[in-house]
Formats: sequence, C-alpha cells, structure tokens
Amino acid sequence: MSWSTASGRKEVEANLRRIGGQSDEDIDLAEAALWLAALDRPQVSLDRYQHHLELLAHDTAEEFAANEVEGDITAQIAAINTVIFERHAYQGDSLNYDDLQNANLMRVIDRQRGLPVALGILYLHCARAQGWNIQGLNFPGHFLLRMDAKDDRRIIDPFHGGNQLSTADLRAMLKALGGPEAELRSEHYRPVSNRMILKRLQDNIKIRLLRAQEVSEALEVVETMLMFAPSEASLWREAGILHAGQDNLRAAILSLEQYLSLCESPDARHEAASLLQQIKSNLN
Repeated sequence: MSWSTASGRKEVEANLRRIGGQSDEDIDLAEAALWLAALDRPQVSLDRYQHHLELLAHDTAEEFAANEVEGDITAQIAAINTVIFERHAYQGDSLNYDDLQNANLMRVIDRQRGLPVALGILYLHCARAQGWNIQGLNFPGHFLLRMDAKDDRRIIDPFHGGNQLSTADLRAMLKALGGPEAELRSEHYRPVSNRMILKRLQDNIKIRLLRAQEVSEALEVVETMLMFAPSEASLWREAGILHAGQDNLRAAILSLEQYLSLCESPDARHEAASLLQQIKSNLN
C-alpha cells in the first residue's frame, strides 16, 4: 500500500471500494479510517498519518518489552495506555463532543482528541500490531473494547484514558444511557466486526448532519459507508429513504431494490416493498 498524497476523491473512493471487497478479518481498521478521513481532505498526504500509526505500534512494543510479563493482560493494557494517553497525550473530547473533527481520524491525530470509536481504533491498532486479542464491543451509546488473554478478560474505555470497567460500571453506564429499566445482557459483551466499527465511526458524522438538517451531506456519508460495507442491507434502506426525501426517486428505487435483495426479514421486506411501490407511483 502506497500512502502518497491521494490524487483526489476518485482515488480515495477506489481504496474504500477495495476495502469493501476484502473479508472483514483482512480489513486494517486504522488504514480504512484514514481513507474515510481523506474523503474530506483528498489532497493531503497520508504519509505522516501512516508514520504516526507505525510509531504508536512501535512505542507500544517498546513499552511492553520494558515491563513484559508474558501473557499478562495488565501489562498489555498498561503499555497501550502509557503510549496513547501519556506519551502521545490523546484524550476524549468531552468539551466539543459533537465536533465532526472528532470522527475524522486524520483530524483526531492532528488534535490528539476524538470520540470513543476514533480513539478505540487507535487502541485496536496498537494492540493488534502486537498480536494481542482485542475486539470492539456491541455496547450501545459508548464504544468500548474487550481484551482477552488466557483466562483473563478486561473491558476498556478508550475515551476515558483506557479505564478498565467492572460489571457494575457497565450496568451503571447502560442505565445512564437507556434509563433505569435497562439491563446488562450478554449481547453487550459481543464483539463487533471491523466493518461495523467503521460504520459506527461514520454514523457519528451522519447523525450530527441529520440533526443539523444537512440531509444531502448525510446521504453522502451513507453512500460512503456502502463503499466499504456493500452487503449491509440497512444502509441500502437508509440510502433509499434519504434519496426519496431529496426527490432522487430513481436512486431511491435502486437503493430499495438492493435492500430487498439483501434483507431476510419478511416484515421488513414487506415494509420496504410498500415504500418502493409508493415511490414508483410517484415517479409515474
């Protein structure tokens, strides 16, 4: 992979579509996140950012070697925390949480602050470069990590300095997000795929654009997600609805037809088919 200056948006899109054709386990999260960031800055060289990722991985290996206890998950976490949050001074951006820069990995590296999922991608990069067992979690509202070693398992919050969370912490966090009736379930410990981590990163941008009623820009983000996750049915449905709202009826039809070809839920298929028929009648 050459990390020379991207020649423009077409090259960036070509790389995202290349990633879309990879198996999920072959996706390099940090690389993919940089290509997503380059959509907004296609003339900026990626070399410096790639070098920084290599430096984070190198520093983690060096820090761990200095305090190594083989298979010790505590030492692994301590090494990453030292590198990311002390040596390179990254932090969660609590003051300007909704700033779109917090979901752009290039700007996160520039500013040394970002959203939980953006910092989580850097954390995953450092750990996976060492061959350590780490995953993103299917936890609602706040991106968390799970690291496993031998019979030990830790839940890590990349937004708050790599803090390790107990079951009680997770339950309290869930209730704060979902209300007093929310209960911690096994699915909240379930790993998420690389594509879904990238989707979660872009969802942060899309949601903020929709809140600002910038629908066209939000639709561009959804279409970007389809480049790296072309088989994700829900994205085709969302693209169809947003296209319809923008009176892009032919594009809405194509998107919903693709959704129907991928969706397996009879109820969801029925709903989408009804919407598709309505759009087609408006087109005529």
